[in-house]
This record gives sequence, C-alpha cells and structure tokens, in this order.
Amino acid sequence: MNDSNRDSLQRTRVFTDALLDWARGRGKVLIVIHDNPDPDSLASAVALRHLLTMKLNRDSVIAFSGMISRGENIAMARELEIVLTPMETVDLCDFSMICMLDTQPETGNNSLPPGTRVDLVVDHHPIRQTSRDCRWIDIRDNYGATATILYEYLKAQDVSLGTKLATALFYAIKSETQDLGREAGRADRNAYLHLFPLTNKALLYEITHPRLSPAHFRAMHTALENTVIYGSVLVISMGELTSPEVVAEMADYLVRLEGIEVAMSMGRDHRTLILSMRTMRHDLNAGELMRKLVAGQGTAGGHGMMAGGRIGRDCASPLDFRRLEENLTHRLLEELGVSSCAPRALIGQ
Repeated sequence: MNDSNRDSLQRTRVFTDALLDWARGRGKVLIVIHDNPDPDSLASAVALRHLLTMKLNRDSVIAFSGMISRGENIAMARELEIVLTPMETVDLCDFSMICMLDTQPETGNNSLPPGTRVDLVVDHHPIRQTSRDCRWIDIRDNYGATATILYEYLKAQDVSLGTKLATALFYAIKSETQDLGREAGRADRNAYLHLFPLTNKALLYEITHPRLSPAHFRAMHTALENTVIYGSVLVISMGELTSPEVVAEMADYLVRLEGIEVAMSMGRDHRTLILSMRTMRHDLNAGELMRKLVAGQGTAGGHGMMAGGRIGRDCASPLDFRRLEENLTHRLLEELGVSSCAPRALIGQ
C-alpha cells in the first residue's frame, strides 16, 4: 500500500470511527437511495447496512421510490437478494438516523420530503448546498462510484465481505465506471481489482446477461426511430415511457454510435420530462451542461461524462412536452456550437 492509499484509509477510518460512535446511541436507521435505483445506489446501501449490522448490531431499512426495470438491475436485486422498501410505506418518525447514498437532499431524484433532517450523506456527485447542513458528509466527486467509498468504509473498519456483497460492490463499480473506462480513479481501480476475486462469477454472469422483456425491445425500437443526429450530437425523443430507467439506458447505448460525442435522451413519465446525457468528450462536463439546460425549469445532476435531469409540468399536453423537448434540443445545440448542422434521422425517413 502506497502512502496515498494509506492516508486515504486513515482518513476513512477516523471518519467512520466517529460516525459509528455517534450512531451507537441512536435507534432505527433509514437508508434512502435515489428513485429508480441503479447498481451503484443498491450496492452502496447494502454495504452501509452490512457495516451497521456488523459494528453496531443494528439493522437498517433501505427505501426508494419509482421502480427497478432495467434488466441488469432487476437481476442484481433478485440474484443478490437485496431487500428494498417502497418510500411511500415509510414513516419517517420511526427513524432516529436517516442516511442518503448516491443522492443528496432536495436534488429532485429522490423522494425524501424537502426539509427532512438527514444525518449522513455519502455520494460521488458534486456537493449540493442542501447537503452542507447535514451532520455527517462524505462527498468525493473525484471517485467514479459511491460503492467505492462504501467499500473503503468496510475496509477501514476491518469488516469482512461475503460473496454476495462483494459481487454487488464489484458490479456497481463495473457498471458505474463502464469497466473503469468512465471517470474511474485510483480508488475505483483498487476496489475493482480487490473485489473481483471475491465475486461469485455465476451470479455475475446472471446479472450482466439478464433475460429481457418485450418492453425493452419496444423501447429500443422507439428510441431508434426517434433519434436525430446533428453533427456529433445525437438527440433521442422517446415519448411516453413505460419505465424512467430506459432514458438513461438508451443514452448509454446510442452514445456509442460512430462519430457521436454527445447523446441526450428524453421521455415523459406521467407529468415529468426525464432527461439523460452521456458524452465521450473529456473536455465537457455533462453535469454542468445539463444544469444549464434545465435552469429555472427543473432539477439536474451529474458530473463529467454523464448527467440526468427532470422537468415537471402539472398541466401539460403531449404538444407542450414536445415543444419543451424542441426548446431543450435547440439550447443543447447552441451550447455545443452545432446549431447550424442539418438534422438527419438515424433510421431513414
């Protein structure tokens, strides 16, 4: 272990020692993850629950809203037996410690009511002002995954990992950093390499090669038919969604198209427009760009190569949403300097 790793482990040990000492006198623990949770939030929550169980003999409730519909995420929750509770059934008064993982207070991507006291925030996205009022804050925006931070918690506290937890953490880092190719730092690489020998390879295969529903292929068909290319920028308009997760899934998929540097996908989830952005450009901060696009209209978050946003409309018709999508597309093209590029459909029209 080099000096940098040793110093990081020591800082993590000091932080988690103090956190656990404070938590020891508390009662029930609630762990809140973002809506429509991804592998990073799921694995991080399971890791924190394991830490609290092993060090304090305290169980925790993991809560979220929305749904898990992406094939890999469904397989992960099923194969690794991750127990989740709908946020709508949770009585916040029952909990004396509230934690948020892979999300932050009032960011728009979680269903914790505004103004709720949050005791612990652990995230790898840039810090929000609302997080600064929390008692315990561990935000490391130079990390590629929140799961890496939680892995370091377990390591600093000498807590052993079972096969399923190791598999969850490994897959979370693998998924979030695209096998260390997207925004992965030294800490992510160390965790990835240390966790891999501990994983259950058969479970990992089941997660990475899930059976897919017909709805998945219908969504892909819709995305392909409604993709427009402007130079090196690709925009997907998916219409009414069966699952919010598919917006990010299609952005992940289509940003790989030859010649494309930026992909933005959009779709309507009831009265909310869901946006997702992916970029191959290292000189562009997708999070900053997304926040600029939705400024004054909705909420957004993200970092270098990936971002998401939401814009709610209480009384909007499909035509209103279409106009909103057109406006966002125009603003995106203006920001990227490609507004003069002639549009062309991915699938010929």
